Amino acid sequence: MRKNEENPSNAIPKAHAAPGTLRDFIETAYAVDLAAWLEEIPCEEAQEQLLALPLPRRTETFGYLQPDTQVALARRLDRRDLAEIVTQMNADDRADLFNHLTPKEQQWLLRGLAQEEREDIRRLSAYAEGTAGAIMTSDYATLAADMTAHEAIELLRREAPEKETIYRSYILDRERHLIGSIRLHQLILAAADTRIEEIMDHAPVSVALDSDQEHVARMIERYDLLALPVIDEDGRLVGIVTHDDAADAMQAETTEDFHKIATVLPFSQSVREASMGVLYRKRIFWLALLVFGNLFSGAGIAFFEDTILAYVSLVFFLPLLIDSSGNAGSQSATLMVRALATGDVALKDWRDLILRELLIALALGATMALLVFPVGLLRGDSEIALVVGLTMLLVVIVGSLAGMSLPFLLSRLRLDPATASAPLVTTISDAVGVLVYFWIATTVLSP
Repeated sequence: MRKNEENPSNAIPKAHAAPGTLRDFIETAYAVDLAAWLEEIPCEEAQEQLLALPLPRRTETFGYLQPDTQVALARRLDRRDLAEIVTQMNADDRADLFNHLTPKEQQWLLRGLAQEEREDIRRLSAYAEGTAGAIMTSDYATLAADMTAHEAIELLRREAPEKETIYRSYILDRERHLIGSIRLHQLILAAADTRIEEIMDHAPVSVALDSDQEHVARMIERYDLLALPVIDEDGRLVGIVTHDDAADAMQAETTEDFHKIATVLPFSQSVREASMGVLYRKRIFWLALLVFGNLFSGAGIAFFEDTILAYVSLVFFLPLLIDSSGNAGSQSATLMVRALATGDVALKDWRDLILRELLIALALGATMALLVFPVGLLRGDSEIALVVGLTMLLVVIVGSLAGMSLPFLLSRLRLDPATASAPLVTTISDAVGVLVYFWIATTVLSP
């Protein structure tokens, strides 16, 4: 788990900083800033500086490194040094590192760990990506219902250094079924001889192992939790998802949605670290596919070639009209994709929303038609202005309805609604806009 820390006032030094300045930075910097500095220096030097740190600080700093840097250093460290770091890491962080290693490297690392850590890593790394199991940690505090508040506090005092959080403890029965939870301040405020079962929350919020990580993050936000327990199909507690890990998961999900909205296939690296080959492969598929979509626009123009030759001034308004349709569609699609992702709307809301979107699109289209009508008079005559105004009204309606409906359609087909991206909606709106424009022009202007 990567804890959130405030950025310190001391700036991260350059690699060529004076020895005294560099030494002061290493001794006083927050671990997150020390990790940022290690990211900027050669891997060999980063290894040397990391091993020079005391083990607790070394482990904390290693946890803040980017996955690629962690893997690079793991491959350079000898097994004993790496095992020391991995043993001290948070359970979810070491599982993440384990998943980034090759199978051969995983076996090499496991041989250097104690049995308890080996079993924990194998268990946490076995869950599917994007689920509660994949982002949970096994470092949680548990209590028995028949304990007194005094006994519980003494137990937490002894176990606190090894736990992810002790602000909320979980009450288990003999079979490890989750039967309650209790906050630390409840224990502190309770009389010393008060039984846990008398003051605990008997119905704690929990999620299943296979719950989607977006759902987990929404649950933590909805119930304002520091951590959310994860249970198996028999109701036994197997881990907790902390609020910062949920925030990291949501950030990853949001980044993936932005990639899809931009018709970029998702990728795990940052843009700065991704190679040119990766960026090319992730972008070319949809760009190439949309080329064929745009051919429909060209076919529409060719079909109405006689109308265009007779009224050349129509060409002046073509980019304006199809861009307006695409812009309106992009707005609607973005609003709906985000609303579906956050749970603000559901599939059952489509009928209500389509009517409302139609009314909004009518108002938007009418306003934009009034704006372009005078331009039509200046560039042509009243008939040209009428064609442009009517087309603007219709293409804005078409674009808005397409942008709103595509995310719902994809959700109905069990596809990611983020795939209804702005470029895809724009391509559809462009093709329809061309046909609508020249059909209206042919109808109104033909003798």
